[in-house]
Amino acid sequence: MISQLFTIHPSDPQQRFINQAVKVLRDGGVIVYPTDSCYALGCKIGDKAAMERISRIRQIDKNHNFTLVCRDLSDIATYAKVENSAFRIIKSLTPGPYTFILQATHEVPRRLQNPKRKTIGLRVPDHPIAQAILESLSEPIMSSTIMMPGKDMPETEPESITELLSKQVDLIINGGHCGIEPTTIVDMISEPPQIIRKGKGPIDVFQ
Repeated sequence: MISQLFTIHPSDPQQRFINQAVKVLRDGGVIVYPTDSCYALGCKIGDKAAMERISRIRQIDKNHNFTLVCRDLSDIATYAKVENSAFRIIKSLTPGPYTFILQATHEVPRRLQNPKRKTIGLRVPDHPIAQAILESLSEPIMSSTIMMPGKDMPETEPESITELLSKQVDLIINGGHCGIEPTTIVDMISEPPQIIRKGKGPIDVFQ
């Protein structure tokens, strides 16, 4: 298998390529796509085989937290239980480079939840390509940052990602350079919210 490769305009995505990317996801494929923090691996929510492929690429175990990348706040309400105070904070920071750890609802397949805490990471990216895919797919993408085994920095350049993954994924979207910093991860279940990882999103709102 050799991946398909699309070059999509980062601020004005071509709809025909977006439609093809959505078809790959719906057919059980794994895609590489740009977000507002780094490039990510994505597949259809609840697709066990595709999820296992992502786990093999990244060499991660079953305790790894995948993130649901959502179109907007209404998606977050479907997949997570959110208190009013947490919702206000999330609303003020989305779309943006934040991943929020929240209590999962029954809509979230059990294997996606943290086995002990029954939590899920959710985010709403501020990137036209990611948003266009989510809009056409009409459901979140199950995602994981492209961090290769033994590396401590994510992969950021479409060319090197293509060299690494062209035989392991179904589609690679080249949306240009989208930065090297991962999202800021915030545990919204803690009171007050806890910063788990400082990334691209500013944290002054939590101080």
